[in-house]
Amino acid sequence: MSRMVHCQLLDKELEGLTFQTWPGELGKRIYENISQQAWAQWMKHQTLLINEHRLSPLNPEHRKFIESEMEKFFFTGGAVKPQGYVAPGSDDA
Repeated sequence: MSRMVHCQLLDKELEGLTFQTWPGELGKRIYENISQQAWAQWMKHQTLLINEHRLSPLNPEHRKFIESEMEKFFFTGGAVKPQGYVAPGSDDA
């Protein structure tokens, strides 16, 4: 049976992550409070951030930025798309 969590991001009971996806205290907090569905949403947002800001997950400064955005996305709100971002296929592209 799947592990269920009350997802803090989506505010409902959903399947939890199968393992801790990020190291440290933030990773533990995500594992305990975030669903697989919310994690999938984060992965799309993280990819957008990496591409638009030309980040390297191997760069310590870039990882710190990603971690900061991850905390905002899941727990404090305020995660936004990069300034000037236009979604592919939109009328503004």
